[in-house]
Amino acid sequence: MSETKKIRAAVVGYGNIGHYAIQALEVAPDFEIAGVVRRDPSNVPYELRPYRVVASIKELEGVDVALLCTPTRLVEATAQEILALGISTVDSFDIHTMILPLREALGKTAREHGAVSVIAAGWDPGSDSVVRTLMEAIVPKGITYTNFGPGMSMGHTVAVKAIAGVHRALSMTIPTGTGIHRRMVYIELEPGYKAEEVIHAIKTDDYFAHDETHVTVVDDVDQLIDMGHGVHMTRKGVSGQTQNQLLEFNMKINNPALTAQILVSSARATRRLTPGCYTMQEIPVIDLLPGEREQWIGKLC
Repeated sequence: MSETKKIRAAVVGYGNIGHYAIQALEVAPDFEIAGVVRRDPSNVPYELRPYRVVASIKELEGVDVALLCTPTRLVEATAQEILALGISTVDSFDIHTMILPLREALGKTAREHGAVSVIAAGWDPGSDSVVRTLMEAIVPKGITYTNFGPGMSMGHTVAVKAIAGVHRALSMTIPTGTGIHRRMVYIELEPGYKAEEVIHAIKTDDYFAHDETHVTVVDDVDQLIDMGHGVHMTRKGVSGQTQNQLLEFNMKINNPALTAQILVSSARATRRLTPGCYTMQEIPVIDLLPGEREQWIGKLC
């Protein structure tokens, strides 16, 4: 498949992930930036001055795909609106238990309007999901452990910030082994709120209710923030009838930068997919790369 026309991408939301998405698009050989959608389009930081900054994607021309750099809980509504315009979307939705319902809902809209939606296209869920799928194929019988961190969780941090009484926040993920994690949450309180009430709201939120969670009130969250993160996955089991197969995958990353890069790669794949909604496991991995398939087959096989 020859692709000479560059893919026009819009970035929707300009927080940490949106910032790195712009950087990833700027160096991608097959993309051009159609513009940036943000709540306050009058707020144009220096790095966005070369681009159109608007309040609605409807104000941009010729958009092929929208990179949704919004909080997870805004993804569905945002994607539904954009897919209905016939524009494809990619997102890094990260609530694992809600991926199947989201896939069904966005798939219906995408098919009706001839668009493609790629969901949960961060690093976990996302690229790690692809690795887990491959591990399962190589070692069909066994156990996989996914250990995150230590590092800053973007999704959990955004979830904390949305809770009443939280002025600023940081959520750290600390692995304790065998796929079990501890959440260390640091918050600055808004005036007039009681710490014990805010802490209770955090611990009962769906993002935290299933993990050991510790919440600490601090004076300045900025003094604690480090966007580094990582994952260590292991699978031990059986290939055919052969025991004791051991697979490992490990990476140390800048969290939002890697998420943004995966969004860009997934946006590229939308150009080769038929209308509908997909997770990363359903996309041929070669379609995440620019250029001709034959080039990559020759290089990587």
